[in-house]
Parts: sequence; C-alpha cells; structure tokens
Amino acid sequence: MHTFIIAEIGINHNGDLNLAKKLIDTAVVAGCDAVKFQKRTVDKVYTKEYLDSPRQSPWGDTQRAQKEGLEFGKAEYDEIDSYCQEKGIEWYASAWDLDSQKFLQQYECKYNKVASAMLTKDELLEEIAKEGKYTFIATGMSTLDEIDHAVEIFEKHKCPFELMHCNSTYPMPPEDANLKLIRVLSDIYKCKVGYSGHEAGTLVSTCAVAAGATSIERHITLDRTMYGSDQKASIEPYELCKLVKDIRDAEKIMGTGEKVLTAAEEEVKKKLRG
Repeated sequence: MHTFIIAEIGINHNGDLNLAKKLIDTAVVAGCDAVKFQKRTVDKVYTKEYLDSPRQSPWGDTQRAQKEGLEFGKAEYDEIDSYCQEKGIEWYASAWDLDSQKFLQQYECKYNKVASAMLTKDELLEEIAKEGKYTFIATGMSTLDEIDHAVEIFEKHKCPFELMHCNSTYPMPPEDANLKLIRVLSDIYKCKVGYSGHEAGTLVSTCAVAAGATSIERHITLDRTMYGSDQKASIEPYELCKLVKDIRDAEKIMGTGEKVLTAAEEEVKKKLRG
C-alpha cells in the first residue's frame, strides 16, 4: 500500500516563481509524490464585469489585477517543469478552462486533475479524458448524479481516473469530513478514491488513509498569514512533514488484513498458553 501524496501549491505562490520553487522544495523534503498547480485563462474563466469590479491586492485595485497577478505563463511553467525534473518530483495542474488545458498539453505531465468546480464542465472533461492520462477527479460540491456523468465521460474515452472525496469549504470544519463516503464511492464506481482536504491540521487527512483513501492532496504554504484566499486552508512545512510521516506510519499500521501470528506473538503464546 502506497498512498499517493500531492502537495497542492495551487496559487499559493502568489505569482512569485521563487516562492513556487520554495514550495516545491518543501514538498520534496517532506517526501511527497507530486506537486500540483492551477491554471486559468482569466478572460475565459471570469466575466468582464467581474474582472472590472474592485478588489484590493498587491497587484492593484481590481479583480483583474489580482487574478492576472496570480497567473503563471509559459516562461514560469517552463521553469517549473525543469525545476521539478531536477528535483525528481512529478508536477501537474488543474485547468479551469479549455485553453488552459490545451496550454498544459505542451508538458509531459503524467497526471491530470479535474477541480471540483470544473466537474460539470463537459467540454473541459472531454478534452482531459481524450488525453488518456491518469486523472484525479475531485468531487466537492457534487451530487452522485453529477459524479455519474463525469465518470461516464472518462469511461467512454477509456481514460484511467481516481475520484477524490472532497468538501469544498475553506477551511473545512473537521466534523464535515464524512470520511465514510470514501468507501461508499469506491464501492459505487469500482475505482480508487482519494481525499482532497481543506481542513486545518493533519488529523483528518491521516484518518482518511485509514478510511481507505488511496491518495491525499493538501494545499501547502510557507506561512498561513501570507496574502491569499487559500492560505488559511493550507498546511505549513512542519505540518506537511508530519502528515507524510503519519501517512506512511498509518500504512504500516493498517497491515494486510490477514490473520497471522507474528514471531513476537508466537513467543508470548508459548509463555501464556504453555
């Protein structure tokens, strides 16, 4: 059993490539299997009215300035691609529009991701599924009927996928985790089911492994007090290291499910049963 651990950098790099590299380094040191980013074509994802509306940020006083300030382009992703190869860690990204998915196709990423917000965007799902790459599909905010429809698209294209149980509140109250749904989704869809968490701390994510999660994705940050809407639902470097260690320990603790006597237990048996 090896739980696939994803450090979700998302937009927590705040448009700073050096900060992105530090977050990649954090994931490498902690022992994560992959890092993930988010890619948007601002004018395709948001309306002009929304982009022109006011919002104070380090990049200006409109929503457009903030959204564009957070986006990486080809030069940055070329550097991310090279840096991750150098560090020996996989990277991929969730696209929030068709143009962004086509942009990501220029890189030889092993994985794709459907964000919870995109689960009902059929055109985008068709484009992702046609690539045939192993795809993580987040199920936050989704009904079973909506998940059914997304799964049908991936099965139609014979694209391998893994669902990710998710509650899309930032941060999520632990009592809303509903980790028993992991097994339920696995039984319904006959596939692997991971967990994408937005809660504070690491306990829920570790428990998710015991509940059957085959992958764990968590937003990471260098400092939760930094600017950004996702920072408060992220874990800091020491927490990420603890989470990875706890997950690897949990894998051992869960064992094989076979009833066997260990050598140490055999010795105790001789003493207590004669």
